[in-house]
Amino acid sequence: MTHKAKIKLNSTEIAKIEDVCNQIKLVASKTGAALSGPIALPTKHLRVPCRKTPCGAGTETWDHWEIRVHKRLIELDADDRALRRLMHIHIPDGVDIEIVLKS
Repeated sequence: MTHKAKIKLNSTEIAKIEDVCNQIKLVASKTGAALSGPIALPTKHLRVPCRKTPCGAGTETWDHWEIRVHKRLIELDADDRALRRLMHIHIPDGVDIEIVLKS
């Protein structure tokens, strides 16, 4: 019985997220599952301005900190064997993965 798995990946480091995408592609090719993606979703930019001097003396100078969250979407038509192999993929720290299954 085949299931449709929608896999969402989030990470602040693009190299780690691409490594996980390549591992998922490898599982799909070995098991013969139909794969669409990885689709690059828009990068989320989180910006935080903060004062350089906390005491308030002097000119108002600001530091601007930014973190970027990269996102990928993969859709996989897979059977139970492919989904079991997908669960054994090594996910590095800093990568969030969400898998939604539909029958």
